[in-house]
Amino acid sequence: MNIVLLGAPGAGKGTMAQRLVADYGVAHISTGDLLRAAVKGGTELGVQAKQYMDAGELVPDQLVIDLVKERLAADDAQKGFILDGFPRNTVQAVTLDSELSALGRSIDAALLIDVAPEVIIERLSARRTCRACGYTGTAADAVCPSCGGEMYQRDDDKPETIQNRLDVYETATSPLVEYYRGQGLLKSVDGARSIDEVYADVKEALGL
Repeated sequence: MNIVLLGAPGAGKGTMAQRLVADYGVAHISTGDLLRAAVKGGTELGVQAKQYMDAGELVPDQLVIDLVKERLAADDAQKGFILDGFPRNTVQAVTLDSELSALGRSIDAALLIDVAPEVIIERLSARRTCRACGYTGTAADAVCPSCGGEMYQRDDDKPETIQNRLDVYETATSPLVEYYRGQGLLKSVDGARSIDEVYADVKEALGL
């Protein structure tokens, strides 16, 4: 099961990935996490990536591909993987296909968690994060249910910022939907329902 996870910020990709990892033992490969870990670990790729991140520039495609390839070599990725946050555009998707082909692997499905923009804005605007432990809750949580810490609203969860993130996604990433549709790999589920309902559809779409 080698999956590319698609969907706008706040569509619920991370939640679905966590469930699939727990149930099927595949590797969840988040490029954001990979970059942070490489920088923190001071690896050769991490040092290179840090130069771009410190300058506020996008990390070059090839550097991200190299990080992903390194991660795909890990033991837990041999059962399968879920790519989250990569590819971000069709150029990266074509490169990914070529690199995977060289490894004798390929993408089995591109899973789109489809949620209308107005639902995402409402959902993320209500999101609150614990300063102490990082727990993600809602505006209804006065204190963190996990550790009792202070709950706050991240800057990127404010409505005007969310709209900007959605605009960026629409411009850069939505062409990927057409790319994978053209390859016959696109599977789409309605993400605007309860987590259990969405997950049931995800499993059905993936034939699990």
